[in-house]
Amino acid sequence: MTTRLAQIWRHPVKAIGREALDEVTLAPGAWLPQDRVWAIAHERAKVPGSGWAHKINFLRGDTEPALMAIESSLDDATGELTMSHPEAGQVRFNPENGADVFLEWIAGIWSADLPAPVSLYRGGDAHLTDVPDPWISIASLGSNRALGQRLGQDLSPHRWRANLWLDRIAPWAEKEWVGQTIAIGEVTLKIACEITRCKATMANPETGRRDADTLAALDALGHQEFGLYAEVVTGGTIRSGDKVVTS
Repeated sequence: MTTRLAQIWRHPVKAIGREALDEVTLAPGAWLPQDRVWAIAHERAKVPGSGWAHKINFLRGDTEPALMAIESSLDDATGELTMSHPEAGQVRFNPENGADVFLEWIAGIWSADLPAPVSLYRGGDAHLTDVPDPWISIASLGSNRALGQRLGQDLSPHRWRANLWLDRIAPWAEKEWVGQTIAIGEVTLKIACEITRCKATMANPETGRRDADTLAALDALGHQEFGLYAEVVTGGTIRSGDKVVTS
């Protein structure tokens, strides 16, 4: 059974929205294009003028699970983003000059008990992933299914907000890849480390409400990790269905 690239996802705004892609072109030592380019800073944030900043400065799904139910669509030609939420409806804006309408919309989802959203922050050359390194996140659908079986429910892959999802791989086999190089189509990636998870994964991406103790399920397995960070070594275009080769 050949391991395949099953899904490609990008998240233009950190922790808010997700969008499926059929293909993407990756460059060596770079993030997935248009992934986590923006983040919403809250009133207690201490961020530089640009560049990477720690996640504590931004709105996140581990503090407000309702954010996990947002879907997004980026128009690459115009730069306009469309966000939709099952209860808040839809908003369309350009992050470069239309942040106010987005902030007003997100305030209706964000809890009033939390530090208020105040600005849309751009990382500049750096993307606003949880780590400052230019890495891409990879996860296994097999591991997601196995964890769901432990919990007695289907788990949406969107809980984990990974960029690349692999299928036809034994559950948790990817944990052995750290330090190795894998190939997806014409692209090669060096696996840097596993990803330690937070409470955001406990929220149902359809409803934005916590309904699965994913962290306890991982803890029962002796760890708190799900998925991998990887650095692009050889660039190129990857597509859903591409063959994955491990060393």
